[in-house]
Amino acid sequence: MSVADYMQQLGAQAKAASKVLATAPTMAKNNALLSMANALNNARSALKTANQKDLSAAEKNGLAESMLDRLRVTDEGIDAMVIGLRQVAELADPVGEISDMSFRPSGIQLGKMRVPLGVVGIIYESRPNVTVDAASLCIKSGNAAILRGGSVASHSNQAIAQCVQQGLLAAGLPIASVQVVETTDRSAVGELITLTEFVDVIVPRGGKSLIQRVSAGARIPVIKHLDGNCHVYIDDQADATKAINIAINAKTRRYGVCNAMESLLVAESRAEELLPQLFQALQEADIELRLCPQAMAQISSYQGKVVAATEDDWSTEYLAPVLSVKVVSNMEAAIEHINTYGSHHTDAIVSENYTKAREFMARVDSSSVMINASTAFADGFEYGLGAEIGISTDKIHARGPVGLEGLTSQKYVVFGDGHTRS
Repeated sequence: MSVADYMQQLGAQAKAASKVLATAPTMAKNNALLSMANALNNARSALKTANQKDLSAAEKNGLAESMLDRLRVTDEGIDAMVIGLRQVAELADPVGEISDMSFRPSGIQLGKMRVPLGVVGIIYESRPNVTVDAASLCIKSGNAAILRGGSVASHSNQAIAQCVQQGLLAAGLPIASVQVVETTDRSAVGELITLTEFVDVIVPRGGKSLIQRVSAGARIPVIKHLDGNCHVYIDDQADATKAINIAINAKTRRYGVCNAMESLLVAESRAEELLPQLFQALQEADIELRLCPQAMAQISSYQGKVVAATEDDWSTEYLAPVLSVKVVSNMEAAIEHINTYGSHHTDAIVSENYTKAREFMARVDSSSVMINASTAFADGFEYGLGAEIGISTDKIHARGPVGLEGLTSQKYVVFGDGHTRS
């Protein structure tokens, strides 16, 4: 069977399954999620064995350590998947929820009902946990899913897919409700993003090149998960301890994630005081620094790698132990820098002046803006969504971490009692 025929088959099966899921009882969907959690918990050895095959191949091919970190499946990672499934099962089911009810002058009653999108095609790279996150959110929101993970994680994704299917079978839901593309042929992506007859929305989750390719070739609406060039701005009225702790956590907690800080901005009046302390902490984490001239002037005792920042550095998502640092004159300059070079993902201000902080929050054009908190909190789990399908940097339909509500739409519903229009 050709790749085109194979993807057509997946699309047709997903469309049929979506009609069942759209009206599936909440209990059946929850049972599927809980059964998946149990299946994953019981398949730890098989999951780690499959993952080791992927890791061995990736290491031989020279995959960067930050990407290997994304690919690796550990007991802690399996625990997180299990917890995520159980949390999504506990969340309120958005499907069928009616809101904004009002009576019109004609006597009819008008409201809005939440409905599934239909079939969601999700394209992602080296993170096996996305398979679980995507499956859980799509099932709970009444959507069928076609999941195309990166070839680097193919063994891991197929092992997880078996657990997903066990959960669907146990709950009496169609196995085709979640299908993980088995072929590693790159042309499968091109086929998926043009299945207009079967797929209702595409969610790409990965690097900038993947997003650009999908957005350019898709004939289906796309919810984009763009790169995370996240900033922390330390204001002239920042608490020094908070500033240092937040900046270090935002950068060093994990490098290969989209909510990691990639650029640090420091108010000019605090640079001489704070940068040496920050550089000392960053040196302990073996961070390579890309510095503006003013930041470079504070670097005398740094023993790690330091280079002068280029124009490209300000707009780069490193996903690595690399950080660009710039001294800015004030908050106005920080906002201008972020809105010019940022990716509209997540940006934070550290300041004890809440009037200024609220202005920063209003003017920074990003899907998440934080006051006195690490950018690492930009996460569906931390936002109480149970999991996330991705972090959208779009402004239409869904923005920020996309959970259950982001995977639904609304339709108007009208209640009458024999009403006719004059």
